[in-house]
Parts: sequence; structure tokens; C-alpha cells
Amino acid sequence: MKTSRVSFAAALAACTVLVLSGTAFAHVGVQPVGEAAKGGYATLNFKVPNERDNASTTQLEVNFPVDQPLTSVMPQDIPGWTSSVEKTKLDKPLTVHGKQVNEVVTKVTWSGGKIEAGKFQQFPVSVGKLPENADQMVFKSIQTYDNGEVVRWIEEAKEGAAEPQNPAPVLKLTAPKGDDHHGSGAKADEAKNAAKESGNGHDKAAAEHGSDTTARALGIAGIVIGLGGVAFGVASRRRSA
Repeated sequence: MKTSRVSFAAALAACTVLVLSGTAFAHVGVQPVGEAAKGGYATLNFKVPNERDNASTTQLEVNFPVDQPLTSVMPQDIPGWTSSVEKTKLDKPLTVHGKQVNEVVTKVTWSGGKIEAGKFQQFPVSVGKLPENADQMVFKSIQTYDNGEVVRWIEEAKEGAAEPQNPAPVLKLTAPKGDDHHGSGAKADEAKNAAKESGNGHDKAAAEHGSDTTARALGIAGIVIGLGGVAFGVASRRRSA
């Protein structure tokens, strides 16, 4: 009897772990293609798994944070799906690449397609410019099924607390790598200056070598001329004698 109770408890614990892990992996999430650097542009993939065995996902709505406005949001075409983009006017225009932007995207909705049970779909979006003074962005999303069920992935995780039941997709932003680039440029300038100085040194040495060679040639020519003069003088004396 005791052994049966232990086996039942173990089986119950295993089932609980499987159920919880399945729920965790079923969340709507967002991942960058490459890196999402602060102040830059990136392509984001909103990954939507179908977590129901008796229904298919037929719509995804992604809300973009108004307090972190993105001036460029372009969804990629997905066969079988239709995307619609909603914009809102800004109280204070933004300046991007020297141009004023009066409205930003606040929502993108995909519909018309179907994500069947046991499958997932990715929804790529090109975005920019990403915030420069933030470490993350939260994209509250709504998933709709063909049986009328709606799941709101809008809960924000709190530091030190357990993960919420329906967490909102969170995009982590990385620091830009501009410092390394500038460092490489400085090193390149140093190398260029060193090469220039080296070239000047070679030119100087060549000039000094050329001057030394010329001096030696003139000296030898003077000796030859001097010897010729001596020989001429000796020959003249012999004739006179």
C-alpha cells in the first residue's frame, strides 16, 4: 500500500512538471533576428504557438508601446495571412534623419490564416529606430482562436516575482558596438601615420644614400683628372728635355 502511494505521488509530480513546462513553452514571444541594438534597426519575429488541441489560432494582435514610439514598422508578407497596421498621431513630432514624423505605429494585426494544433507561426516585422535609453520593450499581444477564445498576453513580469500566467512578449535591447568601431578607426589612423613616417624615413635615407654616392663619384672623377694632369706634366717635361 505504501509503495502504491509513493508511485502515485511520483506520477502526479511528473504530470505536474509536464503540464507546467508545456504552458511555459506555449507563450507568445518575440526574438530579434541577429541583435536588437539600442538606437538601431532590427527585424523581429513574433512567435505564436497554438496551445489548444481543439482549436486553431486565427488572429494575432501586437500592440507597440506608445511611450517608446517606433517611426518605422513594416510587417513581412506571410502566405495566407493579411496584416493591417494602425497608427496614431504624436503630441510632439519626432525628428528622424532630418525629417519630422507626426505619427507612429501602435498596433499590427494578422488575420485570415490558421495555426493548427501542434504547430506555430512566426510573424516577422522590420522596426526602427529602437529606443536609445531603454533596456527592453514590452509588446502586449492578443491571440484569438476559431472557437471564439481570446488569450491576452499582456501581463508584465515583476522583479523578484514568479512569472505571470500570461506574460507579454519582451524584447531585450543590447548596447551598440560603436566604441569598437571608433577604436578600430583610431588604430587604422595610427598605422597610417606610422607607415607615412616610415615612408618619409626611407625617402630620407634614399636621399642621403644618393648624396653620398654622388660625392664618391665626384671624388673619383677628381682623382682621375688629377692623375691625368700629372701624367701630362711628366710627358711635357720629357719632350722638353
